[in-house]
Amino acid sequence: MRLLLLILSFFVLLSCSDKQHENAYLGRQDSSGLLGLLSSTETNDAYYEEIESSEIVALENIQAPLATQSVSQKIIKTGNLRFETQDLAKTHQKILDAVRNAKGYVQRDNTGKNYNSLYHNLTIRIPSENFDAVIQTISDGVTYFEEKTISQRDVTEEFVDLNARLKAKRTLEKRYLELLSKAKDVKEMLEIERELSKIREEIEAREGRLQYLQNQVSESTISIYFYKITSERGVTVSYGSKMVNALKNGWNGISEFFLGLLHVWPFIILVVLGIFMIRRWIRKRKKK
Repeated sequence: MRLLLLILSFFVLLSCSDKQHENAYLGRQDSSGLLGLLSSTETNDAYYEEIESSEIVALENIQAPLATQSVSQKIIKTGNLRFETQDLAKTHQKILDAVRNAKGYVQRDNTGKNYNSLYHNLTIRIPSENFDAVIQTISDGVTYFEEKTISQRDVTEEFVDLNARLKAKRTLEKRYLELLSKAKDVKEMLEIERELSKIREEIEAREGRLQYLQNQVSESTISIYFYKITSERGVTVSYGSKMVNALKNGWNGISEFFLGLLHVWPFIILVVLGIFMIRRWIRKRKKK
């Protein structure tokens, strides 16, 4: 009996030992899987943080003083001139010659006539290094300017800012492309591509603004309005034209008269009937 109890106790202890080993193995497996998942998550978070920090570092360069940056000064020059001239054709040709010599071009050339003046309205674009020379050439011979406005706008700071931000966005785009190549599932890919789309839109917007600024800096704009006072106070009309106009006006008058009659024909009928009845009544009284 004692031997039987010893054998049963041995098997019970053996069973408990196996259960403990199994639980320990499962515990180690679960902890290793959790650690792996946490490690993967931490790695991705660290990568995103690295991407964001790279953009911040690039943007910090914007705060550097402009004096330390190797960027030439960016100035947008514009001019607006308005004056009277005694010879429209000569003045117009002088401006065209000045534009051609400065290697510029005419953006707009408008000619017109007011009540007592003829005018030209031009907009020209010229290389900014020739701006002062062209202004001086146009001003030669002009005794009085009704308007002469010369403005210069410094866009150096905006230019440097846009360049720095554009560089940062391109670096960020490169990092996201690297992350896209390491994406493990479709969800990650879609999320990264969505961020890439936003970054590329910002890059295109900044590139467009930079191109516009560069164009305005490299080519100055001058608007020129000049005119000549004329002695003509009205338009001379020939005798034949007056006769034709009189005939047209007479015919138009007749047409309007008959059209007016059509509008009041019910009243005309009533008046005619009234006159007829009155005359008939008068005749009857005379017979009596």
